Amino acid sequence: MKMLSLSKSILGKRQNSLFITLKLSSIRLYRLVNWRCAVEGHQGYVLEFSITLVRFFCVCLLAFGGISVVQAGDNSCQQTDETHIWISPLHPEADEQIKIMAVSTDGLVSELMLIDNQGQRMPLRSHRRGGPPWSLVAELASVNEGHYRVEASRNGKLIACHPIIIGKSGAQKKEQRAKTWNLATEAFYSAWIEALFGAPPEENLHFHSLEPVLRNNERNFLHNYLGLNEDHHLPLTPDCADLPYILRAYFAWKVGLPISFRACGRGSAKAPPQCGTATIITEFTHGISSQTGFIKISRQLVNTVHSGSLRTGLESESTDLYPIPVSRETLWPGTVYADPYGHVLVLVEWIPQIEGRPGLLLAVDAQPDNSVARKRVWEGTMLFTNNESAGPGFKAFRPLLPTSSGGLRLLSNDELIENPDFAPFSLEQDQLSADNFYAKVTKLISPAGLEPKQIYEATLDALIEQIETRVTSVENGEAYFRKHSGSTILMPSGTAIFQTIGPWEDYSTPSRDMRLIIAINVLNGLPEKIVRYPELFVLKNQSPEEAKTGIEQYHARRIHERSIRYTRTDGSPWELSIAEVLARKSAYEMAYNPNDCPEIRWGAQPGTEEYSTCHRQAPAAQHAKMEQYRSWFREARRPAP
Repeated sequence: MKMLSLSKSILGKRQNSLFITLKLSSIRLYRLVNWRCAVEGHQGYVLEFSITLVRFFCVCLLAFGGISVVQAGDNSCQQTDETHIWISPLHPEADEQIKIMAVSTDGLVSELMLIDNQGQRMPLRSHRRGGPPWSLVAELASVNEGHYRVEASRNGKLIACHPIIIGKSGAQKKEQRAKTWNLATEAFYSAWIEALFGAPPEENLHFHSLEPVLRNNERNFLHNYLGLNEDHHLPLTPDCADLPYILRAYFAWKVGLPISFRACGRGSAKAPPQCGTATIITEFTHGISSQTGFIKISRQLVNTVHSGSLRTGLESESTDLYPIPVSRETLWPGTVYADPYGHVLVLVEWIPQIEGRPGLLLAVDAQPDNSVARKRVWEGTMLFTNNESAGPGFKAFRPLLPTSSGGLRLLSNDELIENPDFAPFSLEQDQLSADNFYAKVTKLISPAGLEPKQIYEATLDALIEQIETRVTSVENGEAYFRKHSGSTILMPSGTAIFQTIGPWEDYSTPSRDMRLIIAINVLNGLPEKIVRYPELFVLKNQSPEEAKTGIEQYHARRIHERSIRYTRTDGSPWELSIAEVLARKSAYEMAYNPNDCPEIRWGAQPGTEEYSTCHRQAPAAQHAKMEQYRSWFREARRPAP
């Protein structure tokens, strides 16, 4: 970066100094020659010399005026909604890290170039993600004060340009934040989410809360974006339903965008939740807000929204989110998936299918204990059913646009059908059965299809990932009892076991266990699925029935070859084969109570060596309640509130 050592202000001063020196020198020289020629009578020589001198003066001005040419060129440095370059922090300083992200909605970004005022070009080492949208991210460890520009190219063609003022040189810096939701800011939000939770697909990405994610400068492109050290000790611990709202609000705070949310009911067995008038927050658009200001708004937000806010009817206009088509072009990172029972996922990354490896769709969720984890999207994690009590499916945040009077308004469903800046409103999901919905999503993830064994292995991996996440949840409950020895967590009644407040909400696992039971059903039902949906499989010369028989035999072998471990009450590890986990499915119908020891919660039977370390059981009255609710889990059918 030594080539970037001269700042614009220094070069500008030198330019002015050279201009003055050149002008004075040429005047003096002209006067000297004119005097000599007048004495010696060579008037024609004076005219010829004058013309030569003017030419020399112009050439020198062009040579020394390169900075002015570059400065003028900055005025033509433009961006479009299709491709936009973002710089972090908002006001970069010399000798500090600067992050650059080019985001495109119409194709790959192949190169980022940094150009200084001398026209020297430096290709930037970049990391590519997506898409759509596609992003290219680069970091500058140390840049000297001055004026620069960044160019984004695609196959050698310039597609976007962004000027950068580093340090205090040049004109006074102005507010440069977006202030309006549009195609560029929606694409930036999506690319930011993808980078925030980016990691190799085989990595187990798990955090105790959202806080370490946002405080990680390497992950968070917007870390200290405002230059206020605003992420230091920022308290953010959203649970399941809060997570997408908090991510959206955090992004809006940094970039300078409005947000909105509504107070909603929880619905009933016969009707989805209904919502009231939208609360529109414009504080972030009026200037840079402090951490204190954001915390105040985020608390107002989490005290208002809940799972009912996302399960609203698909046709309703009075909603924070609206349903979108199930297509690769619309399901960007940042898209929300709301299941009919209140669980929420935020899509974070698509991993393309390649030969011999299935594609993946990855998402994150937050748990009642505030932990945040990334997981693959499949039938075991993404529950779907059409019923009267909820409007489930993939959804996007309803955008806010400015009005002619200077206010803001939310777009209606009709306005969103063909608006090029936003994902279109669609009732497609309302027309799909559960089987057809899952078949369509599977086709998007692995469009070329897969051989039955490949799909089986992907499903088995997803199930094991889900089981291992439950291991962590059960252990979190044990950690609570190690700190509160001899205590008993109160158990709510009825459907409140799925959603309440306090230690039961934090450490019980009824929703997780119901999803585990569903996931076991999915794996066990895979052979039959080959017969029902042969188009999802590459069967080659096999008939669906032959493939089904082959997978049944393969399944019987593989479940004995894979295993998980959990920690017993005394701290010792205990290994269970997947065959044992599947055989204990009925035990998981009553294994969600944190007052029971981990041995009971993993289905150990009294009198066995595995059970011998158990020293805690839930009260008999709580077991009676669990027996009463057992049919919900046996049928994998969560009751309406």
